[in-house]
Amino acid sequence: MATHHSGHQPRKRFGQNFLRDDGVIEAIARAISPRASDHLVEIGPGEGALTAALVTSGCRFDAVELDRDLTARLLASFSIYDRFRLHNADALKFNFRSLLAEDGEARLRIVGNLPYNISTPLIFRLLESTDLITDMHFMLQKEVVDRLAAEPGSKDWGRLSIMTQYYCDVSRLFDVPPEAFFPPPKVQSAIVRLVPKARERRPDCAPEALATVVRLAFGQRRKTLRNNFKGTFSDASLEAIGIDPGARAETLNIETFAQLARALSAI
Repeated sequence: MATHHSGHQPRKRFGQNFLRDDGVIEAIARAISPRASDHLVEIGPGEGALTAALVTSGCRFDAVELDRDLTARLLASFSIYDRFRLHNADALKFNFRSLLAEDGEARLRIVGNLPYNISTPLIFRLLESTDLITDMHFMLQKEVVDRLAAEPGSKDWGRLSIMTQYYCDVSRLFDVPPEAFFPPPKVQSAIVRLVPKARERRPDCAPEALATVVRLAFGQRRKTLRNNFKGTFSDASLEAIGIDPGARAETLNIETFAQLARALSAI
């Protein structure tokens, strides 16, 4: 296992754990398998270990890095590639749509080793732009991947699972041990692939209404739907859809949540 030391001190406030294991880097690059015709966007390239494995494909490559100390280093390493561009920016505020402005119809392929503190809000943000994304490959804390890939009835099934699976097909690819990073995180990591669904493959409902009913339903996870929907749906209106008001949110599948979203839109 080769290691790459750059002398950069990983910063806690940026949630930095740099990938250093060549075998893992190769496995991720193989899973993404970029072609010259692709337009890749890497969120938080860090020291550029994964960047180096992907940029050689000759694809268009935009990297979004918040840490200024790393941007100079990334430019020094990768500005030899004429299709490489670096953005010193916060991915949570970055306008991904702007990358397509000169690109016509091509879509983005998004990759990143996401710090735990931004992973959920960033995924929610990207789900709103799935019309411009071909696929997303993320390294995440294993428990976040468990939630993304969860099924109804499990303890991990919740707001993140439902909203992600409404927009995307979720594939868990492989786990990554703490030793693959510097410094080693205290948690297991995993790689997940999210592939946006064509609109006609999504449950038929307004995404805003779905987001609202899911948020309400899981407002207090241990409480019944009757409690969480108080003031929104009566017992009778839940029963009319075929839902037991005494059930808990994690027992409902996406199609049932879509029915609730349609009912909310009709109120």
